[in-house]
Amino acid sequence: MADAPIRVMVADDEAVIRDTLAELVASDPALELVGSARNADEAIAVAEATHPDVALVDVRMPGGGGMRVAEVVHSSLPKTRVLALTVAADRTTVVHMLESGAVGYLVKGTAPTEIVASIVRAARGQPSISPDVMTGLVKGLAEQLQREETESIELQARTALITAAMEGDGRSIVYQPIVELEDHSVVGMEALSRFNDTESDWTVDRWFAVAAEIGLGAELELACARTALSDLDMIPLDRFISVNLSHRAAESEGLLELLDAVDADRVVVELTEHEAVEDYDRLMAAVARVRDRGTRVAIDDAGAGFASLRHILRIEPDIIKLDISLTRDVHAHRPQRALAAALVSFADELGMSVIAEGVERQEEQDTLIELGVRLGQGYFMGRPAPLRKPN
Repeated sequence: MADAPIRVMVADDEAVIRDTLAELVASDPALELVGSARNADEAIAVAEATHPDVALVDVRMPGGGGMRVAEVVHSSLPKTRVLALTVAADRTTVVHMLESGAVGYLVKGTAPTEIVASIVRAARGQPSISPDVMTGLVKGLAEQLQREETESIELQARTALITAAMEGDGRSIVYQPIVELEDHSVVGMEALSRFNDTESDWTVDRWFAVAAEIGLGAELELACARTALSDLDMIPLDRFISVNLSHRAAESEGLLELLDAVDADRVVVELTEHEAVEDYDRLMAAVARVRDRGTRVAIDDAGAGFASLRHILRIEPDIIKLDISLTRDVHAHRPQRALAAALVSFADELGMSVIAEGVERQEEQDTLIELGVRLGQGYFMGRPAPLRKPN
């Protein structure tokens, strides 16, 4: 008894191609044409009505294209095999069609004998991909593997650099004095990280950004804070050291361990905004634990944007640090003075201290004093430098 012919449906929005494919199927005794369609909607309707063994469909026809047909047929007619047909062997489209349920992919212009052979293979459940398409897939796969290998090598190199920095290699801390603006008497020191690695030309911000990208951001921040706080006994007892930490580092148990090992009431944690805070309740709980140890909390770069103001309203810090964008030329720009004055008034109302960052000129200092700012830091009062060991 002869095998039953393979029942085939064709779908293409171009009449010439659709008719040519239909004639090709009808002329082969091993195949039977059960229907044709001009778009995805018709193709789905014909497939559901005829249950073909193979559906030869155009990738880019109207109504959602071959991908929609493949998805519907794959889910509702599991015995029907979809062969995709397109003008170009675009690797992304090929992958999407195969993911949608197609078992093969042919480029328009494929020889008739190869089309028939592909239909037969598809009916048997065998994959069928045009040589041109396969070449593109192999090339794309090779390129992807090369990219992944390159990315892996880069990740390993970056991880090695960050890990070495965490361990102290090529990393140091300098301190910038925080002073009374009236007489420049020092009340505290802000710890600032420096990286001296010769293999990269990253800025300080880039070091922390890369560390965050590879999942070591909080660890690097805490390593820098640990180094800074180890110098706490090198400064007079009436001075504090402030350390910059992201909310992720501030929320970690590692910070509490650091504070438990030093005079925590001589520490200020400056919350920076390297990334958005996803959970303010969690951050506020962490801030409460830090304050329980006597440590004060500061909001860094206040006035630089709405996010900083939101920080202030939610966290109610002990210290507000005016961003350099407010203090620079504050004597010459009325809007800056107005915003700085508003922040000072707000801080006074809630019992917060204000520290002006980036003070570099006498005129800036005088204006800040007039506005009620008592504390400041900047090149005008002192540049960042290593601590000197007491005699």
